[in-house]
This record gives sequence, C-alpha cells and structure tokens, in this order.
Amino acid sequence: MVRAQGLSIVDAAFEACKERLRPILMTVATMIIGMVPLVIEGGAGANGNRALALGVIGGMSIGTIALLFVVPAFFIVFQKLHEKFQGAPKMKNVEVKSEE
Repeated sequence: MVRAQGLSIVDAAFEACKERLRPILMTVATMIIGMVPLVIEGGAGANGNRALALGVIGGMSIGTIALLFVVPAFFIVFQKLHEKFQGAPKMKNVEVKSEE
C-alpha cells in the first residue's frame, strides 16, 4: 500500500522493515528463550533434547537474519524487475481530513 502512495521501492521496503521488525524479533526471542531450558537441563534424554534445541536456536537465528536482510533485498530486486516489464503502479490520491 505504501508503494502505491508514491514512495520509491527502497523507501517502501524500509517502511515495511520498520513496521515488521518488532513482531519478528519478539517471536524469535520467545522461541529461542523457550529452548534455553532444553539446552541447559540434564537428565534422561538430555542429549537428544539438547541437540534438538540447538538446532531450533540455530535455525531461528539464521532464518531471522535472512528474513531481516535478504527478503527486503529480494523485494527491491523483484519489484524493480516487475515495474520494468509491467509498469509502475498507479498512485492513489490520499485525502487528508482536517479536524476543525
């Protein structure tokens, strides 16, 4: 929607990143913190739990880095290609209501 309001492709990508950063980080932090007890706890089956938890923590960390940096870069590249062949989106007129 922001792209259709007249922002450039890069500016639209940065606006989307700013809007999605907090929910992404909160979800990842919750998952990683939830796996910490499996990593540090001992007892029966601790080796299996530790291996699974470390795999989840590593996967969430790498996936988050990819989500925060690679996805916006792909959006910019593919949006530029799309607009090169399909044309730029039509800009919407945004009405601003004043409170008087």
